[in-house]
Amino acid sequence: MRFNVRMVTPASAPAPDPVPGPASATVSRGVRIGYGVGSVSTATFSTVPGLLLLFYMTNVLAIPAWAAGLVAFLPKVWDIVINPWVGQRSDRTVSRFGARRPWMLAGAVALPLAFAATFAGPPLTGLAAAAYVAVCYFLTATAYALYEVPYKAMAAEMTTDYHERSSILQWKMVFVGLAILLSGALAPAIAGTEVSGYRLMGLVVAGALFASMTASFLGTARAPVVTRAEAEASVRAQFAAARTSGPFMTLLGLSCAQMFAAGTLLAGAPYFATYTLRDPGAVTTLLLCIVGPLLVTMPGWVWLSRRYDKRGAMILGSALFCAGTAGMALSGQFGSVYAHACVLVVGIGYAGLQLLQFSMLSDVIVYDEAVTGRRRAGVFTGLWTAAETVVFAFGALVYGWLLGVAGFVESDPKTPVEQPEQAIEATLYGGTMIPAALVVVAIWLTTRYTLTAERLRSAGRLRSTEV
Repeated sequence: MRFNVRMVTPASAPAPDPVPGPASATVSRGVRIGYGVGSVSTATFSTVPGLLLLFYMTNVLAIPAWAAGLVAFLPKVWDIVINPWVGQRSDRTVSRFGARRPWMLAGAVALPLAFAATFAGPPLTGLAAAAYVAVCYFLTATAYALYEVPYKAMAAEMTTDYHERSSILQWKMVFVGLAILLSGALAPAIAGTEVSGYRLMGLVVAGALFASMTASFLGTARAPVVTRAEAEASVRAQFAAARTSGPFMTLLGLSCAQMFAAGTLLAGAPYFATYTLRDPGAVTTLLLCIVGPLLVTMPGWVWLSRRYDKRGAMILGSALFCAGTAGMALSGQFGSVYAHACVLVVGIGYAGLQLLQFSMLSDVIVYDEAVTGRRRAGVFTGLWTAAETVVFAFGALVYGWLLGVAGFVESDPKTPVEQPEQAIEATLYGGTMIPAALVVVAIWLTTRYTLTAERLRSAGRLRSTEV
């Protein structure tokens, strides 16, 4: 299939005019659903490797914990290069499918293949297996960028209304909750503890990724475009552009702290279930405690963001996340029911963080256009996605290295080992207290975020006067 995609450079023609319509156009329910369903793939891709990849390597492929942490992290460093590049190119793309959707379709084709290969379970163990997984995971990171960066950029281009974006993203978060519910519950159950189970899980998840991404490509065919981003000349220029936006840099910092915490917590979940709760199957119910709030609390978080503005709601969500993760550290004394109650508190807070991060990112993009007159959605989303994925994977790296320092012993299903007490303590405290401390940092950064609804409206009025 040919797209006849043309890249518009700064020296050539300008970006095409947006689809005619009011700047604060209400997005139809069909488009909201079509856009939202794409988050099934993004949430699934974030959840399954974040939850299972490290454990798959240390407890199935017998890869040392320090090496497994590197494998989970290093391919994501590539995101720092590929994500801004995709953002830049999608900003410049002109095609009959629009600027973003051709890239989304390319990702829909490539990502499922690379994902299935990552969990194919080669007849290798140790460092040889680590090298194989690293190559496959590098390919998944590249394919994921093709879809994720333009997908996120679309939200800011469909409307300029401050609260309409929250409504659009509310649909998105509903699908995020469904995706985490299905992937977090089903993927560990399918994978089990054998290589064959992980191989089957990889194929099933790959099919879900393909279905979600192609459905979103089709479902956003009629998405309104009330504003279009312009392209920066180079990746270096994109970093320079980001540094000029104070709200973006503050939001990026607090989001990185939150994602670092979430990545560490998720990487530690299978170890928490196995070595603290003594029930490997509990990872499914623990994930359900996180997912449940994503499905039912979104209207409440939208209301809170209107009542106390997004910054106040973000502080509340972070406080709940922090309290829940710190409480988990006492699970050894109080048991499984207590542990699940703590994780439920984490889930309520995490639901708010997920909704508000994306909504605030769209606000930052619109504010930047209002004060600079430039449309740089792809620039900001490219850098945002790169940072998000890198720090999320960095959580697994830190957790893996902590296990290595504590003497965690790698194994495979045929030769299980008894872990030293120090390593078991590291699996617990590394996955609970480190996330709690990081979210405290995020709360402090949130207090420094000053982009409110009133400030955004004032910037818009000023821009209109100048024009």
